Amino acid sequence: MLKVTGLRAEVDGRALVDGVSFELGAGEVLALVGASGSGKTTTGLALLAEHAPGVRISGEVRRAAGAVAYVPQHPSSVLNPVRRVGGVLREVARHQDARTADERVLTAARRARLPVELLDRYPHQLSGGQQQRVVLAQALLLDPILIVADEPTTGQDGLIRAEVIEEFRGLRAQGIALVLLSHDLAMVRALADQVAVMHAGRIVECGPAQATLDAPRHDYTRRLLAAAPKAPSPLTARPHPTVPTGAGNMPPLLEVRDLVAGHRRAPVLKGVSLSATTGECLAVAGRSGSGKTTLARCVAGLHRPVAGTVTLAGRPLPHHLFRRGRDVQYVFQDARASFDPYRSVSAQVARTAVRLRGATAGEAARQALAMLNRVDLDERTAGRRPAALSGGELQRAALARALLAEPKVLICDEITSGLDTLVQAAILDLLDELRRDLGLTLLLISHDPDVVARLADRVLALDHGRLTSEETT
Repeated sequence: MLKVTGLRAEVDGRALVDGVSFELGAGEVLALVGASGSGKTTTGLALLAEHAPGVRISGEVRRAAGAVAYVPQHPSSVLNPVRRVGGVLREVARHQDARTADERVLTAARRARLPVELLDRYPHQLSGGQQQRVVLAQALLLDPILIVADEPTTGQDGLIRAEVIEEFRGLRAQGIALVLLSHDLAMVRALADQVAVMHAGRIVECGPAQATLDAPRHDYTRRLLAAAPKAPSPLTARPHPTVPTGAGNMPPLLEVRDLVAGHRRAPVLKGVSLSATTGECLAVAGRSGSGKTTLARCVAGLHRPVAGTVTLAGRPLPHHLFRRGRDVQYVFQDARASFDPYRSVSAQVARTAVRLRGATAGEAARQALAMLNRVDLDERTAGRRPAALSGGELQRAALARALLAEPKVLICDEITSGLDTLVQAAILDLLDELRRDLGLTLLLISHDPDVVARLADRVLALDHGRLTSEETT
């Protein structure tokens, strides 16, 4: 189905992918794993004869006859913001067979675990996980012989994630080949026949999935696997040092009361209340579409609620974003969509210090480089435009940009979902350090129980727009 020989991708004389070769048969699953920026997405795009601007591709990619589908890591980048998702799916289906278009759209939506009632919504009215299911449905409409899936479980809750894995198993049984580009090692273990580990544009280890994951030969693979976050045992769990026992008596820094919000006529939040103290990490968990991101956007001033209040240190926050100042900052799940594609990443990060803290251009540039270095992005990488950075690199840049504002509350919406295990561990350590050093309050939106257990002091469960439970970690 697919044979890749000596694949090389370079930009300005620098190799992004160097000498990659592999084969894939019908019904086989190959997982490409590795750090952000290791060349996974560049390799995946080359399989479709695509590449980012300025990248030169050489080598040979041979594919069997038939459609090849691509599921991107950032679905909003391929969804039309002014069209309802159902209309786009029907247009794709009509290109193949207009008579059965509606039936095929419903079938593809069912296979992608996309509720039919969401077909009438625009992309911005969907959660990141729901958007991911839309692009998966779009891929399935093509009846492909090969699917290249870039982080297909990003933003999915545990149940939907399991269903997507089961759907991919069904596709494999039909003889469809699958190339997974993923940091989700549990999904790789569940699906992959072969695993290729990429580092600095090269495949450093390749072999059967179980053998590679259980008995890695290369030192980089061992470090990658060892860095996967592990939930602490309940016997060893203890309160965070910035939130001592009895912190419930501390006055809240952030308080949300009776918040009601929705999209058009569809209610999303139904009287949600919560509070968080200085230096506390409050996690909000729940299935895709439960209202987590809408809640976070209301707190940040990005979505205007129908009713309810959001207060910071006892003061109501204005509903209008431009009157908010810098006290609450948001790191988006889809980092790429939050950057201007025509300006360098470092310039956009520095602009935060100029606009929100009144720094001079020179001061802002120095502070931006220092913060970017703290999230493990070097000056050369950050000096490029967003298209030249991987999803994980942009996620780290987005975190640096938010931190440069020196906020009191930082909202993190699935910010580790696009990061490899090594970088994820470093970012979690950094956030923990900032809580201790700066008294930073975190509102954490996450499906990852390991991340929640690593950072959160309390966990709120959100279901169909209502808080259903609270736990202390």
